[in-house]
Amino acid sequence: MGNPFWDQLCAAVFSEPAAPYGVTGEGRLPSVYKTSDFAEATIGLAGTAFARLQGGAVAVDRRLASLWFDMTLRPIGWQVPSLWDAVAGNYACKDGWIRLHTNAPHHRVAALSVLHVPAERAAVAEVIAGWNGAELERAVVAANGCAAQMRSAEDWGEHPQGRAVAAEPLVHWEDHGECAPDARAGLRVIKVLDLTRVLAGPVATRFLAGFGAQVLRIDPPSWNETSVEMEVTLGKRCAGLDLKQSRDLARLKVLLREADVFVHGYRADALERLGLGDGVRRALNPNLIDVRLNAYGWGGPWRERRGFDSLVQMSCGIAVHGMLEAGADKPVPLPVQALDHGTGYLMAACVLEALAQRRAGRVRSAKVSLARTAHLLMQHPCAQVESGAIVLAASDSSARIEATGWGDAHRIKVPLKVGGQGPVWALPARPLRGDPAQFS
Repeated sequence: MGNPFWDQLCAAVFSEPAAPYGVTGEGRLPSVYKTSDFAEATIGLAGTAFARLQGGAVAVDRRLASLWFDMTLRPIGWQVPSLWDAVAGNYACKDGWIRLHTNAPHHRVAALSVLHVPAERAAVAEVIAGWNGAELERAVVAANGCAAQMRSAEDWGEHPQGRAVAAEPLVHWEDHGECAPDARAGLRVIKVLDLTRVLAGPVATRFLAGFGAQVLRIDPPSWNETSVEMEVTLGKRCAGLDLKQSRDLARLKVLLREADVFVHGYRADALERLGLGDGVRRALNPNLIDVRLNAYGWGGPWRERRGFDSLVQMSCGIAVHGMLEAGADKPVPLPVQALDHGTGYLMAACVLEALAQRRAGRVRSAKVSLARTAHLLMQHPCAQVESGAIVLAASDSSARIEATGWGDAHRIKVPLKVGGQGPVWALPARPLRGDPAQFS
């Protein structure tokens, strides 16, 4: 297979060689890295992992895979809210650039508490212009906000966190020992407890739901993802629990006992603070498959730092490389949030491989990170940014109408088939916290 990512992805996930997938469709996203190859390979990886459980040949439409690394919903007569709030974005500082991530109200409050300005972009820009980037990054993070100074790949490679990420495997596998072989057939009997937020974890559980898994997503009372809920809740039941309340925490423990798979994106120390550390979860459910994600990796000084795809792109050198290659005077990120989407399909593949291992009588769990995914992507730059980018056409949308919780919509055709069949989501996308906290 000619895909440059395939061997590394397979080696990270599978315990034995995997058959290559078939490819249809053409085109490339305009990127300084091989982003369309990456989209094709990660979706193919998840499809191959499913095929190892269920059988069937895997085929990926390269064009549609690239489109599925962006927003897939096409509303009929209504609009999706903006992806970013008024403050979020890149700002020039004294010695370069910095990005603030302020979509969540408490993250916005944290950043503004450091800057001492109202939530007005011009006022924020004026104050940031007087800051040193590294100092502002530290101050916002110390206030429990989210920020990333733009660094080059060389600077990131010398940074303690960059060195820690480069030394990590793409997937940290943990073996929990033997179990009774799980003879149940099909994903339809598998219960997935989803405690993830935008965007990688929800992509993983959306994939699993599309092939039949029962996915129950849990969110706290104050959390909203207004611009992407219609993307990431497809096929899932969505409930709410306040884990700071003893009754709701007890309910989550019941769900952990019932679940086959726990997918979560909490920072490294968060579940421990809630009294749900690794040992507690393992005692509740010895056969639980635990697949987790964080932003900046599982070692180094930033292992507990909040982060998102756009921030990791700034930290690790992707944004500055895009700027230099484009001859631009400001950061140029990837054309899509490829770290999120690619890591999401990697997580789905890990879940499916762990289910295959449990069938054979072994319990395994996995950890991944956005920063380590970035390290993989950055190993495959493009010689030049290609023109003639993939552009969404009317024929790319499915004729099926999805009755989402916001209104009717079409969705872009799915890029993957296993055994001639693509994923089918039994439930339309829906707002958060509308369902009871129980598996169907």
